[in-house]
Amino acid sequence: MRELSYPKNKINVLLLEKVDKIAFDLFKEEGYNVESLDGSLSEKDLIKKIKDVSILGIRSKTIISEKVIKSANKLLAIGAFCIGTNQIKFESCNDSGIVVFNAPYSNTRSVVEIVIAQIINLMRKIVIKSNKMHSGVWRKDSLDSFEIRNKVIGIVGYGNIGSQLSVISEALGMKVLYYDIVDKLSIGNAKKCKSLNDLLKNSDIVSLHVDGKKSNTNLISDKEFSIMKEKSILVNYSRGNVVDIDSLIKNIKSKKLMGAALDVFPEEPSNNKEKFKSKVKGIEEIILSPHIGGSTKEAQKNIGSYVPDKIIDFINSGNTSSSVNFPKLSLPEQSDSHRLIHIHKNQPGVMLKINKIISEYNINIKGQYLKTNEEIGYVITDIDSVYNKEVVKSLKNIPATLKLRVLY
Repeated sequence: MRELSYPKNKINVLLLEKVDKIAFDLFKEEGYNVESLDGSLSEKDLIKKIKDVSILGIRSKTIISEKVIKSANKLLAIGAFCIGTNQIKFESCNDSGIVVFNAPYSNTRSVVEIVIAQIINLMRKIVIKSNKMHSGVWRKDSLDSFEIRNKVIGIVGYGNIGSQLSVISEALGMKVLYYDIVDKLSIGNAKKCKSLNDLLKNSDIVSLHVDGKKSNTNLISDKEFSIMKEKSILVNYSRGNVVDIDSLIKNIKSKKLMGAALDVFPEEPSNNKEKFKSKVKGIEEIILSPHIGGSTKEAQKNIGSYVPDKIIDFINSGNTSSSVNFPKLSLPEQSDSHRLIHIHKNQPGVMLKINKIISEYNINIKGQYLKTNEEIGYVITDIDSVYNKEVVKSLKNIPATLKLRVLY
């Protein structure tokens, strides 16, 4: 823990997994030292690399474990340049006072568009027919080819992506069912299902848009496939652990399912040089894509600017309004004052101790802001620019303190 914020030229940024160049440029323009790598790093390599890093930028493949966090003595913030954050050990981040930001909306449209495209591909068997033509086979027929109009799409997970998919699907003439464990207001004519089973048995198309938390592992397996309609299709553009691959293959080969489209897998290469290995290879009814749901120029540009903006704002002012794990605090502009940022475990009495110390040193408080969640207490105190420096030492010695920063 440091008493003062780093000068900008001592803030080191590490960007992994080929984060868009706009992020590199934004951090560089801010005066930080920036290093960008194309692939992800193993836990062992990341532990070696992260020791002097203040800001870490990742995408979905890099695992931020407890060991990684414990090795990151100078880490202030993690930016997930994607929607999902299951790859980050939040408990360890909280214990170390490390704030996490992600990009919850920036690639929504890109994912929705490719899901619609794959649904049409599957319903018309375009990929199968294309592959046959490449091998010289002309197969002009309408066998098992269908319009998507009037088909029922069941959307599992009605968050940012699921709800926008709902809107576009309805505009294309589909009937929309959705299921979410959280009560979500329907958009348009979409109908909420009381259970996942209700959705599965009534849908021609099932599209998955849930997170990768442990409880969602094999969310779709033997039981769920048995409930699905004959000749239905499955689209998974969420997380690789959500579908039981062996069960999927069995139901494709038995013709229970007409087809599937997968963009995510239980095990994925860490970079483009590694080979893709999976049991689904070679099954023509399954369309495969290499985790590119949000990989468009537009989405990556949006993400590349959104996440750095939030991190830089946090570094410069303490704002956490878009944080994933911290209490969300939106702060007024700092003027003619020093800003004390006190991050602590959410325990009774900490605020009292902070103000007691400030009072003992006869310091004038110009503004004070407190926000808590179940894990963390986040206190911002603006004080006169002339004060006894011993106050910083006293504040960081308060029991339950995780991190203390001072902004000039």
